[in-house]
Amino acid sequence: MLILPSRRQFLTGLGAGAGLVAATGVYAFDVEPLHRLVVTRYAPALPRWNPELRLRVAVLADFHVCEPFMPFDRVAEIVDATNALKPDLVLMLGDYPAGRIAWRRLPLAEFARLAEGLKAPLGVHAILGNHDWWDDEQVQRARAGTPAVKRLLEDRGIPVLENGAVRLAKDGHPFWLAGLADQQPFYGLETGLEDLPGTLALITDDAPVLLMAHEPYIFPEVPERVALTLAGHTHGGQVRLFGRSPAIRRVRGIDVSYGHVVADGRHMIVSGGFGVSRMPVRLGVPPEIVLLDLGARA
Repeated sequence: MLILPSRRQFLTGLGAGAGLVAATGVYAFDVEPLHRLVVTRYAPALPRWNPELRLRVAVLADFHVCEPFMPFDRVAEIVDATNALKPDLVLMLGDYPAGRIAWRRLPLAEFARLAEGLKAPLGVHAILGNHDWWDDEQVQRARAGTPAVKRLLEDRGIPVLENGAVRLAKDGHPFWLAGLADQQPFYGLETGLEDLPGTLALITDDAPVLLMAHEPYIFPEVPERVALTLAGHTHGGQVRLFGRSPAIRRVRGIDVSYGHVVADGRHMIVSGGFGVSRMPVRLGVPPEIVLLDLGARA
């Protein structure tokens, strides 16, 4: 026999459902994006990594500074939390301004000053993302040039790699750090500035390679020579439920939305980053510092 709920039961259930939706909305719009900060740790076994090279790397992506979603006190909190992890190397993966979602834009010169506070023996290195280009009206009008944030970071001692590579060493063990120019620099155009073959041609020996690429979409083209690709851009989809980010498209059948991606023996780690874009919401993918322990022994 079918037993129907009473009017009171129906209204109680409806009210509980509405309350759950409201609580979820408050969490997604306020708590997770603005007040949470996690450290996501990876110790991947990389086939093209020297096991004698033990390297701790902090990866910071997608700040999107603005008010109210990423004010300067939040940036300072991230800098302090990163330094407390005592990384050997800090990598910044682009998208420093917020873009159209900002209620109030903040000066990137102050962001660069705060980023100068990041400390690591092997330095702080950066690349640019699409919003670093899109937010710069001069380079967008010219469809060429150099975004202002590149100069601001370099003036603070943070080199910005654009299709470049630098050879570093830890405890006498060398490795290469390579960084691509952005794949989507001009709003509304498909033309990218990345030069993957030219960048890898700068590598002159067989030391392991870390590759920084703002967008993860280039991963299917990255050769096995690269030990690990590091990317941001996706924010993990900003809404990630049951291990899936429905807003992020697959690339050649590969889910590049978030986390440790392995395809054909090649490895990439995609950071969920810190900020928001398009919509001021994060759910299931809290702002994160990615911490890599490479060459770590069990």
